[in-house]
Amino acid sequence: MSVGRAGLLFSESLHVTKHVAHAILFLCIIVIFEVGAMGLWAEPPVAPTYHPIVTVILQLLRILPFLALPQALFNFLGLLSFNAFPERAKLKGSPLLAPFICIRVVTRGDFPDLVRQNIQRNIATCQRKLNICVKLFEEIERINIVAYLSVELFVLFAFFISSASKMVHVVVPTTYKPLSGALFKARALQYCLEESVNILSDTDWIVHLDEETIVTESSVRGILNFVMDGKHQFGQGLITYANENIQNWFTTLADSFRVSDDMGKLRFQFKIFHKPLFGWKGSYVVTQVGAEKSVTFDHGPDGSVAEDNYFGMVALRDGYSFDFIEGEMWEKSPFTISDFLQQRKRWLQGILLVVHSPNIPVTTKWLLAISLYSWVTMPLALASVILSPIFPVSVPSVVNAIAAFVGGVNFYMYIFGVIKSFRVDRLGWVRMGMCVAGALVTMPFNFLVENIAVMRGLVGDKHKFYVVNKLTLHSDRNVNIV
Repeated sequence: MSVGRAGLLFSESLHVTKHVAHAILFLCIIVIFEVGAMGLWAEPPVAPTYHPIVTVILQLLRILPFLALPQALFNFLGLLSFNAFPERAKLKGSPLLAPFICIRVVTRGDFPDLVRQNIQRNIATCQRKLNICVKLFEEIERINIVAYLSVELFVLFAFFISSASKMVHVVVPTTYKPLSGALFKARALQYCLEESVNILSDTDWIVHLDEETIVTESSVRGILNFVMDGKHQFGQGLITYANENIQNWFTTLADSFRVSDDMGKLRFQFKIFHKPLFGWKGSYVVTQVGAEKSVTFDHGPDGSVAEDNYFGMVALRDGYSFDFIEGEMWEKSPFTISDFLQQRKRWLQGILLVVHSPNIPVTTKWLLAISLYSWVTMPLALASVILSPIFPVSVPSVVNAIAAFVGGVNFYMYIFGVIKSFRVDRLGWVRMGMCVAGALVTMPFNFLVENIAVMRGLVGDKHKFYVVNKLTLHSDRNVNIV
């Protein structure tokens, strides 16, 4: 056997071993939670008697975990059914045979240095190994657009022209109004689809990125494989948040849950059902131009706060198919807890508008709705956990089993998210253990922040688009993330 062949087999075996170890740990934690639930919620020798209304309330609180069961099942199956530590994606064909790919970045233009730096870096990544053609579109929304263009954007544009002649800027006019009244990011994205603006053909592809998203070589290979396969019109992949300089450990560790969510629920719904049953994200989105033009982003104010989820629900309603893209991209978590809260609040309000929209059938959005209401009732679910030992109430044993399963899955997702985000060979086992412990320590504080976001998100105007401002310790790493 050749050395190369032996090395390949060893690499494959290592990835399988990692997945098996992860699966064993996952199942052990579920078992521990199930056994613990038997003791925590054991039926008292003599059942206390409450007022009938109080009994009903306590029983309803105990069944709230049922709302989180569908997404917990998808996360559980996604994390176990597919290798959680897959090998690096390999190209399935020559990049020269791939259709045209456009990288589209939406920015308000507040941080031109950041945009220039990240776009230059992303294009270098795309061209370094694969030599593929890339175009950039920037949609700028500013009231003082003329003054801004004459000062900052002109310099930025000149830099792009001198370093990459295939750059194109699209500036959204302040007078542009979509037919349905779409706002914010949706308005900018819709402007690029207008016949007088769009220069792409229906068979071309668009990679939608936020302005702080960093492309990796593995994600480029995954995107190329996805578009060359051509079976699905929409795709999305994994985003991690613990790369390079970490600005806020609390928010980064809290976002480890989102990493697990990508590898679990998102991957399972796309690989098995090829549908965004629970929605999807707004970055690392790959779309075929013809399909995007058909779905559009012009869905009025209700489709402008969480434009990504509204777009996904409309695409699902209209019968388009989705797939999971191998290879990860990098982003940064919010730099302050205040911005972290505001980000979650906007997501909640945006999804509320999606779920309550009369233009999306219940048969399309029912799983997203259940997921949303499990989030909305999170404060009550946590209250149930606290009150159950103090005010025990008789419920079927299956209720306790489901609550333990949901709790075990969510608990492990913080652990797995850290393991997936940080590399042991880079940190060492001691620091990796500290990161896992840190994620578990931040869990109750994260729940508190999420609960505050829920309570604040349920009141007030929901048609607002809060933009999280990020200012790193380095002046050249300013970030503006939506």
